[in-house]
Amino acid sequence: MSVRARDIMTSEVESVGSDEEISTVLTRLSRAEFNGFPVVDDGQLVGIVTQGDLVDLFQPSDRTLWIPIGFPPFIEPIDYAFDFSWDDLDVNLDLAKHAGKPISTVMTEDVVTVEPDASLDEVLSVLADAERDINRVPVIDDDEIVGIITREDLLRTLDRERE
Repeated sequence: MSVRARDIMTSEVESVGSDEEISTVLTRLSRAEFNGFPVVDDGQLVGIVTQGDLVDLFQPSDRTLWIPIGFPPFIEPIDYAFDFSWDDLDVNLDLAKHAGKPISTVMTEDVVTVEPDASLDEVLSVLADAERDINRVPVIDDDEIVGIITREDLLRTLDRERE
């Protein structure tokens, strides 16, 4: 008998609602042993939110300050770049600006899922897809989330199957 998604998924899935505040989800994530939550409303999967989604709120790429400094007798100035994106003031301002917003403003809505009867190969192709670069895949049955499979779950299963 071949291994199916239902055999390797974690059935007890911690999730968040789409209207939960970003600050609440950040707090829960900081205490969790994983780095993302499915977003569920009325039992239906509506998105997924990860640490990466939340970190992007606090490290915009447009905060590098370029300062031209010329040193005679050089004709061309030398540019020095200073990245201020992670100083305490900016992080605190960004946190205050985003903290009360609902998690739906940063979640990924187009969630890749598998069904409980998906084969090990199907799960592997989803979690090993370099273009998607996802670390977890929700398992959906009749539009309800019944489990989740992480890359770690998959690796453990592949290791057991190899033996």
